[in-house]
Amino acid sequence: MTEGDAPQSAFAFTGDWREFAPIAFTNLLLTIVTLGIYSFWARTRVRRYLWSRTQFIDDRLDWAGTGLELFIGYILAFFLFIVPLGVIQLVVQGILLHGHPGAAGLLLGLLYLFLLYMVGIAIFRALRYRLSRTYWHGIRGGSDDQGFGYGWAHFWRTIVGTLAAGLMIPWSMTNLWNARWNAMSFGPHAFRADARWQPIFSRFLLYYLVPIIIFLGGILIFAIGAATVHVTPGQPPAGSTLAAFAVLAIAFYVIFFGVLGVIAMIYYAAYFREAVGKLSLGELDFAFGARTADWIRLFLGNIGLVIVTFGIGYIFLAYRNWAFFVRHLEAYGEVRLDDLTQSTTRQPGQGEGLLDAFDIGAF
Repeated sequence: MTEGDAPQSAFAFTGDWREFAPIAFTNLLLTIVTLGIYSFWARTRVRRYLWSRTQFIDDRLDWAGTGLELFIGYILAFFLFIVPLGVIQLVVQGILLHGHPGAAGLLLGLLYLFLLYMVGIAIFRALRYRLSRTYWHGIRGGSDDQGFGYGWAHFWRTIVGTLAAGLMIPWSMTNLWNARWNAMSFGPHAFRADARWQPIFSRFLLYYLVPIIIFLGGILIFAIGAATVHVTPGQPPAGSTLAAFAVLAIAFYVIFFGVLGVIAMIYYAAYFREAVGKLSLGELDFAFGARTADWIRLFLGNIGLVIVTFGIGYIFLAYRNWAFFVRHLEAYGEVRLDDLTQSTTRQPGQGEGLLDAFDIGAF
């Protein structure tokens, strides 16, 4: 697709929630009956449907992953990492009981650093697996990188971004995005990512400073309110006074997290536009057009759906989120089908085990 063809999107999602509903409800029932074991096959059914309803230019995507791959990946990660981590936690408790808090703290610190490294590997391998199971015109993606180098990048960049009073988080996020995608390919073409942190820093600064201002303002309001309330020594405050303070506290809580959520979406809207907008593949350049208002509508719609359905609507969130991303995704440039050859990258034998074991959500 060229820029002159902008009115017709390169990506299209043709799914229908009524068509998706039988899949979602069947998955929910079978997951409950099997005590969660079917969730890996349920995820595969959802992806197979979403991919098959996603069209890029002249062909639909195809998901070739299996539930067994996801299940095996989770089992391997569970016994190789989660079980040993549980044993280490028991050892830490034993050290504390023997009166060695310093040694216990040191061991917990090392455990946290190890988990930070492993989370990086989990994120990288999940992306590699998903690309390796995604087909378009019979061509798949993938990477020969095992993710160990990315694990170290995630480790030290996350620490640097956090320790600098959190002000370097946009730098770490964009750099890690670039590191992930620059190691990936689709068919014979390598992805190229060059997202910058500078264009999104002002929005992050807004996210960083406004909660502090609201918090300090709340303390000031409570202090003024407490100073103006007359309380008789030796007697508890009047019921109306306590009620007023309770209402004030609830209002502050709602305002604080409501404003924080809106500002977070303001930042993430800019982040995704920058990250996807600096991503390319061969002669294709990508863009992501969702604005802050689009994110707010998605978020409020998801919350409302879950509340109105007493939680059951959660099974439709994957559908809504996927449709949102695809409908705001664009591609500009040219695809030469005659030049497309199959990827030579190694296909991983199991799914996103580490990501599941660490309970990390990912698009």
